[in-house]
Amino acid sequence: MSEPRIITFGCRLNACESEIIRSHAAAAGLGAAVIVNTCAVTAEAVSQARQAIRKARRESPDARIIVTGCAAQTEPETFAAMPEVDHVLGNAEKLRAASYCALLEPTSDPVQVDDIMAVRTTGGHPIAGFGGRVRAYVQVQNGCDHRCTFCIIPFARGPSRSVPAGEVVATVRTLTERGTKEVVLTGVDMTAYGRDLPGAMTLGMLVRQILKLVPDLARLRLSSIDSIEADEALLVALAEEERLMPHLHMSVQAGHDLILKRMKRRHTRADTIAFCQTARRLRPDIVLGADLIAGFPTETEVMFASTNGLADDAGLTYLHVFPFSPRTGTTAARMPQLDRGIVKERAAQLRQTAARRLSAYLASLTGREVEALVEHGGEARTPQFAAVRLSGPALAGEIRKVGIRGHDGTRLEGVLMS
Repeated sequence: MSEPRIITFGCRLNACESEIIRSHAAAAGLGAAVIVNTCAVTAEAVSQARQAIRKARRESPDARIIVTGCAAQTEPETFAAMPEVDHVLGNAEKLRAASYCALLEPTSDPVQVDDIMAVRTTGGHPIAGFGGRVRAYVQVQNGCDHRCTFCIIPFARGPSRSVPAGEVVATVRTLTERGTKEVVLTGVDMTAYGRDLPGAMTLGMLVRQILKLVPDLARLRLSSIDSIEADEALLVALAEEERLMPHLHMSVQAGHDLILKRMKRRHTRADTIAFCQTARRLRPDIVLGADLIAGFPTETEVMFASTNGLADDAGLTYLHVFPFSPRTGTTAARMPQLDRGIVKERAAQLRQTAARRLSAYLASLTGREVEALVEHGGEARTPQFAAVRLSGPALAGEIRKVGIRGHDGTRLEGVLMS
């Protein structure tokens, strides 16, 4: 059974869902199709998807091109109007096997995008493998009930809904039995996990269940969390569970309280710093990262300096920097906008801070011995998710001791230890 070509943009959840799409499309007989799984978080992401679609048509003139994902959900007309596109599927439709079978019907509607806000449940979508990788993403939650003023994603993903814990555990167990060494739990608003489920389930409780019920899983990692919503069980797991990796990435977005308020975030600058201090007290070897937005409407130089200084004040190592992008339909798009040149300049400054912080962290590991999960092509990852370029060959999936001899600013240089 041939498999379609999947072009994935955006987050880890999209990467996870692309594997589900691949399976459904192949089973439906769409092995020759090109499927573009889009992102809507910025206008640039939508532009990149459009460019990829045009390129895919040039490279595969006879292929059926299917566009899905968040941008397809929020602006289906944009993609339906492209002459290169044959079908547009919404975010709910893309995860249904029946959607792909229906595309083969001559009378099928080329645009299948329903009201995502009406979706109230989400399944675990068990997968037997993940493209032969040693790391796999497992969806535990989808959607978001918050309304941050800059964010279009709730309108692309719908309301928050959790995958029942039993389904998550079963998926992780299957992946582990098939050879996956590291599982990454992912979702849109992961720290909201369990609120819509019976009982008092939380993300931390889910983590403890996975590690207890799948003892052969070598590593469990979390994708982005909202630190202000982190539950007590998650903090306890961070302190007590060695197989829960010492790496957290936080949805922070800004380091000035007035900007955070205008974003409708639920934390303050002090909250972020306090959480980072608590995480390091519980897990001294932890490394922390955050998403930060540069050039939010009304942001002054002083406000930006507060955001830029948060990396040092909170001890952040990994920064994902986003220049503010006004998204039609959001409150922030109607606020007084900054000059685009200023936005780009501030994003560049944040990236310089990010490079400095990462380089300093990598330098601190020089001369030390670490454990790294071998991926492919001489690359590996430490528990803190630092990339390592290995000096010699090793089998993908092995966890090896590596002596760190230096770094190039973005990844470590390592020598395999006997």
